[in-house]
Amino acid sequence: MPSSTVVILLASYNGAAFLPAQLDSIAAQSHRDWRLIVSDDGSSDATRQIVGDFAARYAAGQVTVIDGPRQGATRNFLHLVEQAPRGPALAFCDQDDVWYPEKLARAMAAIAPHDGPAHYAARTIICAEDLTELTPSRRFSRPFGFRNALIQACMAGNTAVFNPAAAAILQQGVGAAIAAGIESHDWWAYQLISGAGGLPIHDPEPVLSYRQHGRSEMGRNDTPRAMAKRLGQLFQGDYGSWLQANHRALDQSRHLLTAGNRDLLDRMQDALHKPGPLAAAMLGRLGLYRHTPAGTAAFYAAALAGRLRP
Repeated sequence: MPSSTVVILLASYNGAAFLPAQLDSIAAQSHRDWRLIVSDDGSSDATRQIVGDFAARYAAGQVTVIDGPRQGATRNFLHLVEQAPRGPALAFCDQDDVWYPEKLARAMAAIAPHDGPAHYAARTIICAEDLTELTPSRRFSRPFGFRNALIQACMAGNTAVFNPAAAAILQQGVGAAIAAGIESHDWWAYQLISGAGGLPIHDPEPVLSYRQHGRSEMGRNDTPRAMAKRLGQLFQGDYGSWLQANHRALDQSRHLLTAGNRDLLDRMQDALHKPGPLAAAMLGRLGLYRHTPAGTAAFYAAALAGRLRP
């Protein structure tokens, strides 16, 4: 495929209510060199018919539908990474967003100059179910990299685009991610690409309307209620379990990581097995951080309380 081709990976499940708007926004992209693979996870509504009608508008092979693994959204996205062709750039796509016309063009312009792995993500405009704009997503000011990726998922998957070098790394590591049962495909992608020495690029300009509704897989994380829920997960053990699944995935792909990041991964895992006060001290010396002071403080408080111990 030409170097400008981007293969869009869309995970669908009973998305008929919102999918037409997303597909129309893909059709309206100023970057015309795209292919779309839809992995449908057993929809019982009109999802497959909608995709089929959309595919009929294009040449054979530009829009493809495959059967998903029927094990949830994360597993469906990993399945898409497995099934995607080798060579071109890859882009994740949610079924219920609406992309702005320049979304792919901005991403491809950002990653094109880089021969090494590059992972693009961007801000969004958080919207109500009817696409009424609510607020922009948070703007991050701290650097992006492995020391952040190990403890925070903040390269939004619904905006993510990977250049061919980064896509190749994902496809080499996806089997380990599936075996590990990771919680979040976008968190894993951020960890693996940054761990391999890739460049995270975070666009401060919003590139899509991020629709919120009752069946949103993740939902916004910037409200007091959402932040309280995530803080609770830190102390209830959910987050610690996610860290362990992430570690299993990264450890089985350690040959893809830089030597320094392999060492960092091992030292973090060693720290997590220590009693709370010692774990917090050891993790602190590693320089792990989240993008807000409150988030970083909560992480270390959870470690101090022993809530991150396997």
